[in-house]
Amino acid sequence: MNTLQKTRSASTLVPTVRTREGAGFLIRRPFPTHALDQIDPFLLLDHLEPVQLAPGQAKGAPDHPHRGFETVTYLLDGYMEHRDSKGNSGLLSPGDVQWMTAGSGVIHSEMPQQAFKERGGILHGFQLWVNLPRTKKMKAPRYQDTKSGDIPVVSNSDDSVSIKVIAGEALGKAAVIETEIPILYLHLTIQPGASFSQPVPLDHNAFIYVISGTALSDGQQVQADELLLYNQDGQTITISASGDEPLSVLLIAGKPLNEPVARYGPFVMNTKEEISQAMRDYQDGTFGEITHP
Repeated sequence: MNTLQKTRSASTLVPTVRTREGAGFLIRRPFPTHALDQIDPFLLLDHLEPVQLAPGQAKGAPDHPHRGFETVTYLLDGYMEHRDSKGNSGLLSPGDVQWMTAGSGVIHSEMPQQAFKERGGILHGFQLWVNLPRTKKMKAPRYQDTKSGDIPVVSNSDDSVSIKVIAGEALGKAAVIETEIPILYLHLTIQPGASFSQPVPLDHNAFIYVISGTALSDGQQVQADELLLYNQDGQTITISASGDEPLSVLLIAGKPLNEPVARYGPFVMNTKEEISQAMRDYQDGTFGEITHP
């Protein structure tokens, strides 16, 4: 069968590793781990699994720098505040997306909203790191704060599939968030027994991450907190909800950069020399500082 018509085959089923980030909050991480370093152009996916927090228990990520890539924060539950050294600030509420292009360098913080921290509640979300190509690593930082109500949601004809279009396009509906490189980022809700097929460019790396429910794709069952990576052998990905409950799943794809990756903590460049320069620039104050109220 021609690859233009073929459904992609499953490549690797990847479990998550539980670890701590920021000020000590727990996350599930499918990559980077010892088993899987990256999925070019994606450098990291962190799942802040849903947790019921008591009053005063919520933690975040205090002031820290980034250079050379983008951070994409998608909040499902809870309230987080963003501040950065370029003067941007914003409140992330359930369903909101913050797409921050660090570029040449920025310091930012992601902390629980004070009112949310005081009363407690459920905190649940994702952060995706997207690498930038060599030609864009030193571009001016940019911050896109997109409210849930502004993010397109589209359903199929019988409403058995609902799709939140964070980046790219699905069922003829295009995202409102601008990306530096071609990216598909969809949050699908598929009712039990239903299936959905999404076109994906042949030259894109693609994976799904199951939030809840059970997915079936190319004969592979994927449970909650598991990632399924696909081969680049077709232009369609088909996902079914095989359990008794609705399937909530992220479908993410992007065109690989195929460039050298040098990374050290919050800095991702092409060479070790560029990493050393990033560290010097951060230490001498080039990234600026956050003005807290």
